[in-house]
Amino acid sequence: MRSDRRSVLLAGLVLLVTAGCATREEWATWAAHPAHFASGDHLIFSVRNAEDAPRVTREDLGRAREEGWWGKAVTVTQGEILER
Repeated sequence: MRSDRRSVLLAGLVLLVTAGCATREEWATWAAHPAHFASGDHLIFSVRNAEDAPRVTREDLGRAREEGWWGKAVTVTQGEILER
């Protein structure tokens, strides 16, 4: 009985630890950059777009190009780009 509890606890710990692990691609991105965000604008954009419906402006696109933002790309169609 005691070993069953330990097995369940160990399995739970393994699941918890592996659920938070990054993929090889994500680790490569982290290793290539000294910080989590390229700039304050990058941080604000990422926080603002943490939900399912991204809000992207033309200014965001320009800043991303100029500052070399990295990470998982937010994709939107031309019609979804906001003018403000």
